[in-house]
Amino acid sequence: MHMPNGRPGMAVAVLDEMWARHRAGESIAVIAKALGRPYDSIYWLIAARGGVAPLPRCRAARALTSADREAISRGLAAGDSCRTIAARLQRAPSTISREIRRNDGVAHYRAERADRRAWHQTKRPKACRLVESPRLCAAVARKLAAQWSPQQISGWLMTAYPDAPQMQVSHETIYRTLFLQTRGALKRELSAHLRTARPIRRSKKSVRGGLQAGQIRDAVSITERPASVEDRAIPGHWEGDLIQGANHTFIVTLVERWSRYVQLVQIPTKEAPVVAAALTRAVQRLPAGLMATLTWDRGHEMAHHAQFTVATDVAVYFCDPRSPWQRGSNENTNGLLRQYFPKGVDLSGYTQRQLDAVARKLNTRPRKTLGWKTPAAMLGKLCTGSPRSVHSAEFARTTEN
Repeated sequence: MHMPNGRPGMAVAVLDEMWARHRAGESIAVIAKALGRPYDSIYWLIAARGGVAPLPRCRAARALTSADREAISRGLAAGDSCRTIAARLQRAPSTISREIRRNDGVAHYRAERADRRAWHQTKRPKACRLVESPRLCAAVARKLAAQWSPQQISGWLMTAYPDAPQMQVSHETIYRTLFLQTRGALKRELSAHLRTARPIRRSKKSVRGGLQAGQIRDAVSITERPASVEDRAIPGHWEGDLIQGANHTFIVTLVERWSRYVQLVQIPTKEAPVVAAALTRAVQRLPAGLMATLTWDRGHEMAHHAQFTVATDVAVYFCDPRSPWQRGSNENTNGLLRQYFPKGVDLSGYTQRQLDAVARKLNTRPRKTLGWKTPAAMLGKLCTGSPRSVHSAEFARTTEN
């Protein structure tokens, strides 16, 4: 028998799948989409347990089973004695008599109700060692505040108190007590002293395993970007970002620095493989060679930038942390887009055709910085004045509409 462990109304099977996916390393956004649930609902279910999946409950080998209780109920209905029922189940007569007595006696015994009551009463969580020993808890808290890792603390305790098992604790218990606040021992603030500083445990199989938020492997800094990109002397250099809506929904925004031309790209989630694939398709919609570089912030949605570069031959550069002004055109454009996508609106309902229509509105507005020309006219003239490919011809027609 498996009882639910989560919010009322969420099926046990759904909760089991949620935790299985979390252990497999899937992000909360992917889990929410797979289960058809709001992102916030899944996040708070996982966060409430600090990312630590509940251990599956099971019966003790010697405990009465549902089938045993059904047999007791049938025996009582047939008028059998406790000894007769006990012999049939190969149990002690006292076990059967106690079972009947604690569940309203012979006349009112019901197997299903008795089994449900027994399962509920066995839910007695073992007290955490750090709760039982304030002295041990204080020692662990001091070392955490000194930025020792749980493994270092566990090893130190074994050497400092070799003859006092009550003053020893495993590093796993320390982690679980930090992440699972219902244990009531270590304060959540102490998790900020961990190397990752995260309040929720993440699976070792997670695609972000080993990386702190904002870190991108093999990222090329914006300081290495060619000077010609900075002064907007030539076209072909773009800035990119995401705008966020309700329920953890996103849209990719791309802006060409020279012309301020905008492209919007629909994405189901902001997972790195999804974003890389969507950006690759967006580049393929442009005239050949029109995107030479792409500048992005430190968001982990661009973790697959190397694969994107291989597929498109577009070099990706990353801004310095907390430096949005290094993507000034994109930041300004995102502000303009809020006219069409206000904060709090679910962005998953927009099709790519609708996003293209919004981008066309921005691209056909005259811009003061362009001498009151439109981004579409600037880039369209460039494309029609150059050797034309099939892609550039199609692009020119879209900019004229």
